[in-house]
Amino acid sequence: MKKLDNKPTVLILGCNFAGLTAARYIREECSDHVNIVVMDKKDYINFIPNIPIEVFGNRNPADSLLFSFKKHLDDDNTHFFMAEVLDIDADNKQVIYKPNERAGSCSQTMKYDYLVVALGCRLAYDEIEGFADYGFTFSDTFNGEKVRKFLNYEYKGGPIAIGSDRFIQGQSPKLPNVPSALAACEGPPIELSFSMADWLKEKKLGDASKITMFTPGEVIAEDAGKTILGKLLPMAQKMGYGYVSNTVGVKRIYKEGIEFKNGTSLEAEMKIVFPNWAPHSFMKNKPFTDSEGFVITDWYMHNPDYPEIFAVGDAAAVTVPKLGALGHAEAMVVSKMLARLTNPNKADSKVDPVSPMVVCFGDMGSHKGFYMHTNEWWGGNISVMQMGRLPYIMKISFKNMYHELGGKIPTWGMPLSEDISDHIHL
Repeated sequence: MKKLDNKPTVLILGCNFAGLTAARYIREECSDHVNIVVMDKKDYINFIPNIPIEVFGNRNPADSLLFSFKKHLDDDNTHFFMAEVLDIDADNKQVIYKPNERAGSCSQTMKYDYLVVALGCRLAYDEIEGFADYGFTFSDTFNGEKVRKFLNYEYKGGPIAIGSDRFIQGQSPKLPNVPSALAACEGPPIELSFSMADWLKEKKLGDASKITMFTPGEVIAEDAGKTILGKLLPMAQKMGYGYVSNTVGVKRIYKEGIEFKNGTSLEAEMKIVFPNWAPHSFMKNKPFTDSEGFVITDWYMHNPDYPEIFAVGDAAAVTVPKLGALGHAEAMVVSKMLARLTNPNKADSKVDPVSPMVVCFGDMGSHKGFYMHTNEWWGGNISVMQMGRLPYIMKISFKNMYHELGGKIPTWGMPLSEDISDHIHL
C-alpha cells in the first residue's frame, strides 16, 4: 500500500478487544495527524466473556455475540484490511500478509511508521491429546454451541472437571517485573464452576459436588491475590466443589476422564479445559519477542529495541494473566504514547504507565455474578470481591455498551464501573 500523503502510518495487527480499543483511541488522541490501518483475518468480534450466559440459557452464542466493527472504523476514517498476517520484518518496518477473501491470494507487504501488535494468541487445544473427541471449552462460539448441545441432548448427569492446562510464559531480561503464572487466565474456570453448579441445580441434575476444579499451579486463580482467595476457596469447599492443584498440566483427555502430567487423573463425563495461550508461530525468534514469542514491552507498552513497535492485549509479554481489562488499559496507554509522537498538540502531554490489576465480572447463574478488583498479586493493596446481582448487571451492561459504542468505552467507563462495584452491593 502506497502512502497518499506524508502522514505517518500506524498499522494495527489484530482487531479483537485490545486492537479495536487501540484503533478507536489512537484516532481520538492522534486526531488526523496519522493514517491508521487495521488488519485482521475477520471483520467481526466474538464477545467471548458472555458465552457462558448464552450457553446456560440454551441459546446459540453465535446468534448474539458476533458483531461487525468495520462501520466504526469507517466512521473514524480508519482503513481496514481483511487479511492474514504472515510475518513481521521489524528491521525494514514492514508486515507480510495475505488477503484472505479468496483462497490462493499472493502474499503482500505493507510498510508502517508505527506498529501496534494486537494479534492475541493461538489457543493450543491441538496440543492436548483427545481434546477434539472428548474435550469442551467456552473460548469461542463454535465450542460454546458444542457445549450447549452436549448439555441439553447428551449429558447424563456424571461428574464434571473444569480447569486449565499449563501456560508457558515467555522470559526475557528486557521485561519489567512480571509475576510468573502457570495458567493463562483462571477467571473463566471459576466463573464456569459457579454457573455450571447453578445450571445443574436448575435442571435437577445435582449441585457443586459434581464439579471438580483443577489448576496446574499451587492454587487456582493466583492472580486474585491471597486476600480474595482466602475467602473464595473456603466458600467453594463449603459449597461442595472438588479441588485439585499442582496438576502441572493436562496430559490427555479420554472418554471417561482426564489425565494430568503429575500422574494423577479425574473421572469425568464432561471435561472443560482452557489451554495454553501460545504466540502465533511466526512470532517466535523475533528480535522484539521473548523466549516464547510474546512482544517485549515496558509498562508503556513500548519495545525497548524497536521504538516504533508497541503491543497490547494477549500478544504482549507483560499481559499476565491474559485478561481483557489489562488489554483495555494497555490500549489506552498506547494511544496516548502515539499522540505524543505524532500530534503536535500533545507532544508534552503526560502519560502514566499501565497499572496492572485484575478487574473481572463473572456470571454465577440465576442473574447473579461476582466482581473482583485487585492488584495484590503485583504488590498492591487493592483487594475487593463482591457477589450479588450488581456484578451480573454490570457484565451484561458492558457487553451492550461495547457493541453499541464499537469498543470505544468512555475514558470514565472503567473507573466508574470500579467505583460502583467496589462500594455498592446488590
